[in-house]
Amino acid sequence: MSDDAPVLVSELPAASGAVGMLTLNVPRTLNSLTLEMVDLLQDALDRWRNDDAIRAVFIAGAGEKAFCAGGDVQALHASAVKNPGGPCDYAEAFFAREYRMNYTLHSYPKPIVCWGHGIVMGGGLGIMAGCRHRVVTATTRIAMPEVTIALFPDVGGSWFLNHMPCGAGRFLALTAANINAADALFLGLADRFINADRRDAVVERLLAQPWTEDATANHGLVRHLLREFEAGADELPPAQVQAHLDTIRRLTDGDDIHQVIDNILALDTDDKWLAKARDALAKGSPLAARWIDRQLEQTRHASLREVFQAEVVLATRIVRHPEFAEGVRALLIDKDRQPAWQYENSRAVPESVLDGFFLPPWPQNPLADLR
Repeated sequence: MSDDAPVLVSELPAASGAVGMLTLNVPRTLNSLTLEMVDLLQDALDRWRNDDAIRAVFIAGAGEKAFCAGGDVQALHASAVKNPGGPCDYAEAFFAREYRMNYTLHSYPKPIVCWGHGIVMGGGLGIMAGCRHRVVTATTRIAMPEVTIALFPDVGGSWFLNHMPCGAGRFLALTAANINAADALFLGLADRFINADRRDAVVERLLAQPWTEDATANHGLVRHLLREFEAGADELPPAQVQAHLDTIRRLTDGDDIHQVIDNILALDTDDKWLAKARDALAKGSPLAARWIDRQLEQTRHASLREVFQAEVVLATRIVRHPEFAEGVRALLIDKDRQPAWQYENSRAVPESVLDGFFLPPWPQNPLADLR
């Protein structure tokens, strides 16, 4: 595969067997995912699953700035405006195949190490969350900023956000708040904090492992290896979520979503992190805030399989709706930051309109075959 491929796929000989290497390779777009990249990842993962020579997989991003800043939203926007109301062929294929790839990562039997350095947003977080061994560094910056463009925290967000403590998942989903390595460890989005300059050494040690044909034993080898590379707790950046957990719990403790939104918007604070979160919700789509909340509520007790099947319904409905196209236009295309949202606030959203986003738009779910 050429060095300019959007995903570099290679197999490095190890002391026993080989390690599959996947590198997201579009640093100029912060490694934002396209449909081609999703398919390259899926093809490699499918091939290596049944290849006895491949003992483990290592996923990283090219460049120093980002592991992956999410999906290529401009391509999704182009698909949405090409056929308003849908079907939006490219965007809908992207979501269905991206979620299938995410599910593959979550259910993969072999060890997968994700090097989550730099920006990890949206689809990038979906990849990292699905891997068994997730590494963050001092520069890791995580967010799911979908409320600002009228999307929702997908790629399994309905699963991992619902498993966070004290309303933190709902708060992050509604406010697009940025979190760091310390937060990722606290919230269960990462497993190890390792200094960025140790990446090559980690790969070298992976190649030197005495791999066996027992996947469970190989997971143990990876845990032991990464544990040896962990940096000290004193090197972690200051935590945001844990430090504000009491406030987050109070803000999200509303009788309904309207009260939760009111609580956040009414927050009077000099704390920069909380203020930025409040302001992001204030500028975001009220309609999106409603479907974000509904999605989290409806998948609260869902299996991972059911989560992705529900997410593809909502994503398909959203990309066919003009709110998404307007959000992307204002933030990323024209960059005027003046979106003309359809509703003034959350209470103005008719329940019948909200209900429509959760109705399957096709006779059979494209992810019905997930096992």
